[in-house]
Amino acid sequence: MRALVAVEAGEPTDVLRLESRPVPTPESGQALIRVKATPIHASDLHVLRGRYGFSPGFPAVGGHMECVGRIAALGPDTEGLRVGERVVAAVVPAVPGPPVAGTWQEYLVADTRRLLPVPDQLSDSSACQLAVNPLTALLLVTRELDVQPGEWLLQTAAGSTVGRLVIQLSRHLGVRTINVVRRRDAVEEIKALGGDEVICTEDEDLVRRVAETAGPAGVRKAVDCVAGPVGAQVSQALAPGGELVVYGALSTHRQTDPAALTIPLQARSVIYETKAVRGFWLNRWFGTAPPEDALRALSRVRGLVVDEVLSIPRGRTFPIESFKEAVSLAEAPAHGSKPLFVFEDGQ
Repeated sequence: MRALVAVEAGEPTDVLRLESRPVPTPESGQALIRVKATPIHASDLHVLRGRYGFSPGFPAVGGHMECVGRIAALGPDTEGLRVGERVVAAVVPAVPGPPVAGTWQEYLVADTRRLLPVPDQLSDSSACQLAVNPLTALLLVTRELDVQPGEWLLQTAAGSTVGRLVIQLSRHLGVRTINVVRRRDAVEEIKALGGDEVICTEDEDLVRRVAETAGPAGVRKAVDCVAGPVGAQVSQALAPGGELVVYGALSTHRQTDPAALTIPLQARSVIYETKAVRGFWLNRWFGTAPPEDALRALSRVRGLVVDEVLSIPRGRTFPIESFKEAVSLAEAPAHGSKPLFVFEDGQ
């Protein structure tokens, strides 16, 4: 089989090689998946650079998040699924947890407790993006912050994939959103998507606008994936006792100095206003959530996508041989479509 392998940590286009490898054999409790489509996430590329929260150990097949495919074989005494069934494989490495196979290859072996059957009405493009961004949005809004109908939720990077999903999910749940963007031309787009209020940091003061929007009661719940000064402003904008969940650091993605990977919080805000700032990382959630809870959450996401509550943008497909072009697109500013590696007749 073909596999896209990083021979060492480094810039993806420099260290990735297309190799031929033996098709693996599933053991008990495992399934062999014939991969149809698998995305290229920014986090996949940071893993290869050695700048993420875990290292796969090199050489390593790339892609450490998700894919869609069909079950080609089941390990001995493995029940609950059948050969030929179309499934999403959520292969996000659990932390702590054992290593898992990368998805940038034609076949991979996966734990059956990480496989979710998907209906034919979901395209390969949607199905292969089901287990990371939509799940993150669901967990942030419901599990991490338990935002209730009528409450305000403040979020940064509203135009990102997760940000857009948070808006869609919030509308479905009756949650009101205050959405932060950095470009004026993104404001109308976010409003059209369903964002209740939009703040543009290009020409507006975030803290003042939040106060004007939410009134005396303020905002008590927020999610941030920018970090840096913007994350600090979000914390400052919260009402006393507010909670901020940080799930990314977009402002530092090209930063290599660990000392620069910061959120400069105000001590007064944390101490006297008893605000809480904590992190969320999907890998660690998979490392602590019971497998049945993880599948239950994935099933809920599947239902939301099938019912068109959540909309996953169609990806742009690439054969595995065109990996340099695909990787370049993944990091191009405002690239729009998520690049996907496809095998066989992935659509």
